Amino acid sequence: MDKKNEKALLVGLNITNAFKKEDNIDIYDSMDELEELAKAAGAEVVEKIIQNKESRDVALYIGKGKLEEIKNYCESLDVNVIIFNDELSGAQMRNLEELLNVKVIDRTALILDIFAQRALSREGKLQVELAQLKYRLPRLSGFGKEMSKTGAGIGTRGPGEQKLEVDKRHILNKISDIKKELKEVKKNRETQRSKRLKNSIPIVALVGYTNAGKSTLTNEIMKTHKDYEMEKEVFSKDMLFATLDVTLRKAALSNKKEFLVVDTVGFVSKLPHDLVDAFKATLEEVRYADLIIHVVDASNDSYDIQMNTTLDVLKELKALDKPVVTVFNKVDKLDYDVDAKKDEDVLFISCKTGYNIEKLLEKIKEKIMGNLHDVSLLIPYNKGEVFNSIKNKNSVDEFEYKEDGIFVAVTLDDMDYGKYKEYEIE
Repeated sequence: MDKKNEKALLVGLNITNAFKKEDNIDIYDSMDELEELAKAAGAEVVEKIIQNKESRDVALYIGKGKLEEIKNYCESLDVNVIIFNDELSGAQMRNLEELLNVKVIDRTALILDIFAQRALSREGKLQVELAQLKYRLPRLSGFGKEMSKTGAGIGTRGPGEQKLEVDKRHILNKISDIKKELKEVKKNRETQRSKRLKNSIPIVALVGYTNAGKSTLTNEIMKTHKDYEMEKEVFSKDMLFATLDVTLRKAALSNKKEFLVVDTVGFVSKLPHDLVDAFKATLEEVRYADLIIHVVDASNDSYDIQMNTTLDVLKELKALDKPVVTVFNKVDKLDYDVDAKKDEDVLFISCKTGYNIEKLLEKIKEKIMGNLHDVSLLIPYNKGEVFNSIKNKNSVDEFEYKEDGIFVAVTLDDMDYGKYKEYEIE
């Protein structure tokens, strides 16, 4: 981060031609989101400009008349970076920088910059670098003199910094090296995942739009575990992309059954495709989840569009075949009765006030436990590890030391029932 924030001018294009509209996002909502992204990157937004136009200008993205207006703003407001709300081609970027004499970046570069700042794990940093290199490769001739300097502010920092003079062959070799390293990381993650699957620990994955409250909800859920420590809480803050790295935390149901809660990276509209590809490996955890909790910011006027953005990414990940519970968070900000809306797989909660958190935990229990079996078991004394395993993972109704073994009355899910059925007695 620069010690002094960059002064940013934001530019958006509202396509008025109904046949050429690229998405259903309201231009004003999209620009507000761009402003939050710019702030998250460390910029000071001094002005937002929107042009209504039937289509994009191939050479300049916007019209020449609007370009003069932007130039005047830059001079009067001391602007040193212009951020466009869509992805620009290398030629557009070069043309705009030459005419405006100010650093120009697009929405994709802005998001990549935020990811470069926030990625903490080795895998996260590698994924960001890979996405940056893929983004910059076709734009080598498009970056202006500002973009060729390392450490030149938003859009130029992070593990993927490359000078303009670096040739395509070098970048392709670097991409190849990163992919090899990520394969090794993937092998390690698959080993860890296979251990979890072998231990039959259910996995609940939290997905949703950025700043919907996934990390805060993760912290609330993990408080249910007997080994909960505040130091293990996931970082959460009311900002876009507060956390990037996927985290796994232990949690427990009311019957002591353990499960893992997975906090995933948040989604955003117009998420760079290369970034989705780069993070697919990390987001693979969602594909192995037993339950998906789709967290939605109920206080956001565009929550329906945000929901569709999340569902589109899940579809691309081939994860929509999983059971999904939709959770509308931040209901403490609403001024209407949310309980009037009834749906068995929809819950309204507030992580801030704790409203309906217990209901959500019961819903999780219902979804991941499957059919329950009230059973009586007689476990031989030489199978003490079986008794300890059952006692640690489940709420034991009663147990008694008998002559030929330990009598246990317990409620088991389908998986554990199959595992311990041999010890069942009438």
